[in-house]
Amino acid sequence: MTETFPFWVYLVRAVAVFLYFLLFTALLIWAERRILGRMQSRLGPNRVGPFGIMQTLVDGLKMFFKEDVTPGMVNKPIFVLAPLIGVIAGFLSVAVIPLGGNVTMFGETFPLVVADLHVGILWFLAMGSIHVYSTFLAGWASNSPYPLLGGVRSSAQMVSYEIAQGLAVASVFIYTGSLRVSDIIAAQDQALFGIEGIPGWNVVPLFPAFLVFVVGMVAEAGRPPFDLAEAEGELVGGFNTEYSGMKFGMFMLAEFMAAVTMSAVVVTLFFGGPNGPTFGLGEPFTSLLPILWFTLKVSVFVLFFILLRGALPRVRYKQLMDLGWKVLIPVALVWTMVTAGFVLIEEVEGGLPDGARITLAVLAGLVLLFALFGGRGDDTEPGTARGGRRAPAETAAAGTVDPDTTDVGFDADPEEVSR
Repeated sequence: MTETFPFWVYLVRAVAVFLYFLLFTALLIWAERRILGRMQSRLGPNRVGPFGIMQTLVDGLKMFFKEDVTPGMVNKPIFVLAPLIGVIAGFLSVAVIPLGGNVTMFGETFPLVVADLHVGILWFLAMGSIHVYSTFLAGWASNSPYPLLGGVRSSAQMVSYEIAQGLAVASVFIYTGSLRVSDIIAAQDQALFGIEGIPGWNVVPLFPAFLVFVVGMVAEAGRPPFDLAEAEGELVGGFNTEYSGMKFGMFMLAEFMAAVTMSAVVVTLFFGGPNGPTFGLGEPFTSLLPILWFTLKVSVFVLFFILLRGALPRVRYKQLMDLGWKVLIPVALVWTMVTAGFVLIEEVEGGLPDGARITLAVLAGLVLLFALFGGRGDDTEPGTARGGRRAPAETAAAGTVDPDTTDVGFDADPEEVSR
């Protein structure tokens, strides 16, 4: 039976959770600019506030007061609605993610989560599906070819990787036996396979699902190296080309908040959420330490997002779709069936030996890693170079110019290019 609280408790929980993720998003924007600056041997923001910490606030104010230009050819109602859908879906998706354990305030003890729904993690997947409408409607309502192409490209990317993500999440709730987020976290609050001192996080027995979810969350958030919707070289600016002012700011806020939200979800599903040692301390440490553990875990994955942006180049669209449909979805589907088999054996036969379960999880993870990073030359066609490009010599023999292998820059001979 669902426990009831006074109205102010629900208000405090909602404000605390939304402010937490909003401030974390602002911190991500600042930290990304500082860290990437160091990685690229340049200075990040360093003038507004200590270490430039107030630069994000100033940029937000500038965007708020910047002229908001709405082109005359757009479908105005949908053009205005599209960025609002992205921001609202981003805020609502964090409603089922607990920031910590139980908190006692004014005589009331309550969990630090907006809503501990029975459908739990399905709420997050549903909000992610609604977010697709934001990008697609933005491109369609702009009535311009470049935003439309960017919207279609982004929608296909998000839908493709949502399938793999959903299958990875299915492995978690099949293994846990519940969709409720609090139950998933409670199931990880025990020793792994009965070995004292090792936390029972789902990342070990469900390692392949973890890898699929991590790759999928990067693509779902539209972050490098999967930021194909913002491929400036061929799309000008993607689905948000015609946007300016605060409408553009809402798209940017939704993108960065997606990185924080995805990090929080992967921590909740695979790393025990706010679970962590309390060192035998009493109040208020038993209420504050879970929030600290949750923040530290989320910060690790936020740093992972930042490092990916500074270390990896953007992939080609064919590589993006091949990875989603030919690798992640089949692996996630097979692993979901394997997880269901584990659970069935557990119920009927008493379970596999711990060593066998760990070995199977590690082997499946290695197969997935090989599929992700090895054997990438099998997408070639006869008479083409690796990656599907025609070899330069064969291109020249055919009397055509391949833009991927021919120098057509400012120093190229115009007559040679025309031939």
